[in-house]
Order: sequence, then C-alpha cells, then structure tokens
Amino acid sequence: MTNALRDIDIEIAEDASHFYADPLGFVMWAFPWGESGTELQNYDGPDEWQRQDLIDTGKFVEARNFNGIDPVLPIQMATASGHGIGKSALTSWKILWLMSTRPRCRGTVTANTSDQLKTKTWGELAKWLSLCITGHWFVYHNSKGNMNLRHLSNPEKWRTDAYTCKEENSEAFAGQHAADSTSFYIFDEASNVPGKIFEVAEGGLTDGEPMFFCYGNPTRNFGRFFECFHRLKHRWHTQQIDAQTCKFPNKELHKRWIHDWGADSDYVRVRVLGRFPRAGDMQFIPSDVVAEASKREPEYIDDDPMVMGIDVARGGEDRNVICYRKGRDARTFKTFIIPGEKTRDSMRLVSLVVDLVNPDRWGNKAELMMPDAIFVDETGLGGPIVDRLRQLGLNVFGVNFGSKAIDTQHYANRSAEMWFRMREWLMHGGCIKDHAELEMDLTARGFKHNARDQLMLETKDEMKKRELASPDWGDALALTFALHVTKLERDQRTGEVASRGLTGRAATEYDPLERNLG
Repeated sequence: MTNALRDIDIEIAEDASHFYADPLGFVMWAFPWGESGTELQNYDGPDEWQRQDLIDTGKFVEARNFNGIDPVLPIQMATASGHGIGKSALTSWKILWLMSTRPRCRGTVTANTSDQLKTKTWGELAKWLSLCITGHWFVYHNSKGNMNLRHLSNPEKWRTDAYTCKEENSEAFAGQHAADSTSFYIFDEASNVPGKIFEVAEGGLTDGEPMFFCYGNPTRNFGRFFECFHRLKHRWHTQQIDAQTCKFPNKELHKRWIHDWGADSDYVRVRVLGRFPRAGDMQFIPSDVVAEASKREPEYIDDDPMVMGIDVARGGEDRNVICYRKGRDARTFKTFIIPGEKTRDSMRLVSLVVDLVNPDRWGNKAELMMPDAIFVDETGLGGPIVDRLRQLGLNVFGVNFGSKAIDTQHYANRSAEMWFRMREWLMHGGCIKDHAELEMDLTARGFKHNARDQLMLETKDEMKKRELASPDWGDALALTFALHVTKLERDQRTGEVASRGLTGRAATEYDPLERNLG
C-alpha cells in the first residue's frame, strides 16, 4: 500500500469512528446514494422504516455507553413484516456498520435454509460490500462450509460468520464472546429458527456490548420469534411493518393477494401486514377469540357458582396454578402461580389451598370468594393432594386429564372435553385476564380427530417438541369446566357450607353456557 493510499485509509477509519453510535449516519456516509453510474443512482437513502430502525439502534448504543471494559445489557430488536420491504439490505448495513466501527467484533448470521442464507441474506451482503467505502478492509467468502466476512488485519478475532439454523449446528452459535467489543447475532426469517439456536446464542450476550437482531415474516404464532412480541416483549424492542407503507415491495402483487385472500385473512396478515396469524392450521382456540375475551368487561351474577381449578406441577419448569372462575368472569379474581420446585412437598400446596378457603382471609369478601367446587389435577402428585383436601372436608374433585371423557362420543379424554367447554365459554362471553402467558397457553395448543372422530388435543410432550411450554394456566382454567356446578348454600354468618349438595358428582346439570351469553 502506498503512503497516499495509507493516508486515505487512515482518514476513512477516522471518519468511520464517528459513527460508532450512529448507524444511520454510517449508512448515509458509506454508500454512494444518488451517485450516477452506481446501483444507487436512483436512491436517496434508506426507506423510512429502515431509517427509524437505524436511529433506534443508535439510541440504544448511546444509552448503554459501553466503555470497552464493563459489560452492558444487550440490545435486542425484533422486526416482523410483510414481504419485500428490504430486511436483507438492512441486515447488510448493520453488519458493515458493526464491522467498520468496532475492532475485534464478532458476529453470527443465520437463516432457516442454506438457500435463503447463501443467495439472499449473505448474497445481499456481497452487493453492499462492493458499494461500501470500507469494503476493501474485508475478505468475503460465500461457499458451502465457508461463509464469513473477515477483517484483513485480524481475520480470526474480527469477523462475522454465517450458518444455517439447523439444530445440529447449535454449537456454531456457542462460545462467541467479545469482552472489549461487540458480540452480535442477526437472525433472518426468524420465525423458523429453532428455539435451541436462540437459547445457545443468548450465551453470547453476557459480556462486552452485545446485540441481537431478529427479522422475518411472522409465519408462526408460536416459537421464540413469536415470544419476542408476546411473553418476552418486555425484553425486546419490537416493530411490525406493513409492507404497503414501504417503498420497495411490489404493491400490485399485494393488491392481488388482498383481492384473492381477503384483507383480514391470515395469508395477508403474514405476507403483507407483518402480523402473526390468528390461527395455526391446527390451532384449537383462535387468537382473536382469546384477544376478544381479554378485552371484555368482567360480568357475573350472584347465583353463579365460584369454581376453583388447580393444575399441579409435575416437576421441571411446570408451575402450580390456582385460578378462580365465577360464571363468565375469570378476570376479577387473583390467580396464584407457584413454581413447582417450591411445592415438591405436596402438603405445602395443601396448606395454601386451605388458607385460600378460610373465610377469615377474605373478610367481607368471604361469601364471594368461597369456592362451591374445587377441581384438582390428580395426575401424579395431585392424587395425595386431592385425598388430603377431601380429608379436611373440602368440596374437592380429582380430575385426570387423560381419563375417559364423560361424553365419549365426541371427546377422546377429559382434557379435550374440558378444553372444548372452555373454548365455547370464551367464544360466548367469557372474560379472562389480559396476560401474555395466559394468551400463549390458550392459543398455542393444537388438535386433531382420531379414527373414531373424537376430539384430541395436542399432548404436552408434543408441545414441548414444538418448543412450547406446558399450558399450566390454561389447564387450571379448563379444570373449572370439569363438571356442571351449582352454588352451595352457606351460613350467612360463618361462610360454612350449610348444604353440601356435591358428593362426587355435580348436584345438578346446571351449565352456564345454557344461558344466552350474547
């Protein structure tokens, strides 16, 4: 390199350093926007949504103020969008911004298929690298088993690698650290990236100035990308981009899709609006049903029985959940969620239930809060709990989710029967808490019909294979539909049962769904 070229390179490096916390400034400086004879001669810069994404990223960098020594919290950003809005271009800009402004940074990029990664995500990078003012600093490879971008001065420690997101590649995402720089991950078409890959990548966010960017069409209403916008949304900066508002997509094609499929169809929601589908192909309770139930005003009448459902943890990450329902209202009353490891001694859970049915706990609300029936998941650890609560004189019924249904014509087991009744209740006036975990529990579960045309729900083992948590809260609510319940007669002064009525079966065939729920 001649002295003149070396001086120019030093000047470029000094200019690049000014954009450490300004990715939009870098993009406007590094590429020949509007320059005649280049691919960008007809463009004046990023689209509006891309500009805002880059601005937000810069603000997060400034807020963390990494000093090169002390680790800071990761920047975590997730974008769901329709087709063709320029996600791959933005991905390339971020890679080049990070590689050009952060010596010894380490990055990993993935997509759900090798074709997507090679020809689109990583292929797009080649285009922008050729246009970038710092492009000559790097060596680019795009061949099978060798997809990377390396800095010439330190190719082993200053680099970005690309891997497909197959679970067997998970080790490639481990061990990435940059204590004095930035460790970053970029997931393209993130809906299809397995949870195991997310989990391993998160191990690279523990030191330095870590960053995690996810982009994709929201094709699945479960999985880790979905959770970024729901259960884990407090950890992620999220945005959902309607492709109709962007510069680059084929607007005529979008109009054709809307005409063919309908403006409110899941096809259009995913491919145009950047919204998650309301229902999977085999989703038992539609998302819009749950959303509507979470927005209703709570409503019950005095004669509605108070029912308590208790789902008992089986170990691991499962939780014990105790919830109440009075007629149409499952929102007003507190839900108790207790980690399973805290109640391995089943008598601790018994003690909690006994405390909850003690009228003295509730004072002037005792008449309202005393359950007319308690339904407990008696599978495994639940059996002794049911026995002890009965021994204490409580109106308790054990329910085995896998046991024979009452209506054997339509349901394969009690679980399917209770969940069906719960779904009907949700569709006809039921009111629930507006809570991401409950929403996930109710909407994630799939279903099918067996050879006898009986309804079968997706098992918990099958859900775990899809990287879904056990629907503990959903099961607790479903237990409140185990039997038709009638309100017990109680002593007005003490709250004690004056006439028990239930002796192992429902005393009546009272069904709240038989009322006109509107």
